[in-house]
Amino acid sequence: MAAALLGTVSAYPAAASHGFWAYVLVAWAMAWLSVEELSGLTPQSPLGQRLVALAIPLAFGVWLLILWQLAVVGFGVPRVLLPAPSEIWLRLLSSPQILWEDFRQTFLKAVLIGYALGCGSGFLVAILVDRVPFLRRGLLPIGNLVSALPIIGVAPIMVMWFGFDWPSKAAVVVIMTFFPMLVNTVTGLAAADRIQHDLMHTYAANYLQTLLKMRLPMAMPFIFNALKINSTLALIGAIVAEFFGTPIVGMGFRISTEVGRMNVDMVWASIAVAALAGSLFYGLVTLIERVVTFWHPSVRG
Repeated sequence: MAAALLGTVSAYPAAASHGFWAYVLVAWAMAWLSVEELSGLTPQSPLGQRLVALAIPLAFGVWLLILWQLAVVGFGVPRVLLPAPSEIWLRLLSSPQILWEDFRQTFLKAVLIGYALGCGSGFLVAILVDRVPFLRRGLLPIGNLVSALPIIGVAPIMVMWFGFDWPSKAAVVVIMTFFPMLVNTVTGLAAADRIQHDLMHTYAANYLQTLLKMRLPMAMPFIFNALKINSTLALIGAIVAEFFGTPIVGMGFRISTEVGRMNVDMVWASIAVAALAGSLFYGLVTLIERVVTFWHPSVRG
């Protein structure tokens, strides 16, 4: 049915009648019901459960792309306003070298390095804040103030300080990821209750032993919550920072320059690469979380 719809609208672009759109609505309703029925399945095997869990968002996403293609071609939307998914796909296939260089500049350099430095330093400072009560009262309010700074105000300053290459974008990522990690780690370290502290005291455990054996394991759900939040913030920060000065490479540079040239399909191709990279990065952090926090009720459930 989807193939027939796509073939019909491709043969008569911008000339779809009311009957065609009624047919599209019926097809969408049937697809919706099929996804709803699929979501009601309860396979017994773990493999079957995972396949169903993957099939539902995959089917829903494919149909969204089909509707996007039908709407753009059927209504004759100008290419400079919104390209069809088929045009974006062709751009992805025709410009792999450019997209790879942009991905390497933005994600492999600025995002990953800034993410590691920001999350790592936030974690270490959180341990120090937990150890020194004065820092808890003095540093956390300042951290909340700095985390509220707009990225469009910080990015030009970082470019002036660290230059136009990837270190300035990594610095923006560090600023964006430091305080979510700090706040979540401090909150997680305070999650243990009085009874658990008394139990470690009866074992004659010192501060380091209590930290490693009880408090850090209990703080892991909070830490991974910050890691997942920062996995998306890091990519956003690096791309936006590239709008304010960068070498002639990078996702943010590509988006800003290709918009000026009216190459909207290239813009959407860069957005697609960024979305895919961010989703895979988030998924990787989630998989590591499930391995580390296997004991947590949310994972066991």
